[in-house]
Amino acid sequence: MRWALIGASRIASGYVIDAIRAQEGADIQSVLSTDLGRGTSFAKNNGIPEALTDLDMLLADDTVDAVYISTTNEKHHPQAMAAIAAGKHVLCEKPLAMTLEDAVEMVRAAREKGVVFATNHHLRNAGSHLAIRELIASGRIGKVLSARVFHAVNLPEHLRGWRINDAAAGGGVIPDIVVHDADSIRFHLSEDPVDVVAKAGTSGMGEGVEDSVMSVWSMPSGAMVQTHESFTHGFAGTGIEFHGTEGSIFARNVMTQEPVGEIRLVDQSGESPVTFQAHNLYHRALGLFTNAVRGNGSPSADGVDGIKSLAVAHAVRQAAQSGSAVRVDYGGF
Repeated sequence: MRWALIGASRIASGYVIDAIRAQEGADIQSVLSTDLGRGTSFAKNNGIPEALTDLDMLLADDTVDAVYISTTNEKHHPQAMAAIAAGKHVLCEKPLAMTLEDAVEMVRAAREKGVVFATNHHLRNAGSHLAIRELIASGRIGKVLSARVFHAVNLPEHLRGWRINDAAAGGGVIPDIVVHDADSIRFHLSEDPVDVVAKAGTSGMGEGVEDSVMSVWSMPSGAMVQTHESFTHGFAGTGIEFHGTEGSIFARNVMTQEPVGEIRLVDQSGESPVTFQAHNLYHRALGLFTNAVRGNGSPSADGVDGIKSLAVAHAVRQAAQSGSAVRVDYGGF
């Protein structure tokens, strides 16, 4: 299975290239960058044979089976649509697109073309999150009454740029982090938020985009979800909690790309640590994607998962701007 990278990004070089090459028989043929110098340097540093600036040329290579898209958010839709039209399988970074309509179009086009289309939601691949999901599904905490996600971090200097100052490129903490938390809640509870209320603002980093947001989501089961996302919190730590009729789950420092953190289960018998596998998140995600391309199973997060996490993020932004509760529109999915 041969790949092309659309975007010479840090996430590609830091995580995804290694995960692609960890799959049996997989390698990377080319990388696309708007800057030939950057692309050439990226290709050389990562052992990729070819750097290109023309998307059509990259997609015309019949030896390429799949593409990984990690460009800025406003480019995802046109690049994915071109890749799908060329018959390539697509793994796309979140959020899938700038608008819900564009994301829906991408997913429907992939279905019509018969190619695998997936969203790179890495957290659901973590051993910690798989363990949490199993605890909830097996009834260890009874009926879930509420959940809390705290995902307020200090955005590193090298990741700022468009994320803190370019709304047209999809900047802001809502498209960057709320989509992760939406996917995580959906993954754990197997249900989709109905409506949200929210408050957003800037707390020292945002330049024309929000850098902090808090929201409350209502779930079909009656559970309530409280979330906090930010780019400006250097010492808060991250985590997720679930509280049920029979117990509570407390997970700390698990909202990350690394296989770290700790989980505690508290119920009538007391408090106990929960063990989990410390595997590489991206190796698992790329393994499931590769198997799906070969006709076995599904990606860890498919296109519909990408649509739904985007829909929740859009509702959070609309609620923050309007000051009113907003019902989540899932675009027919």
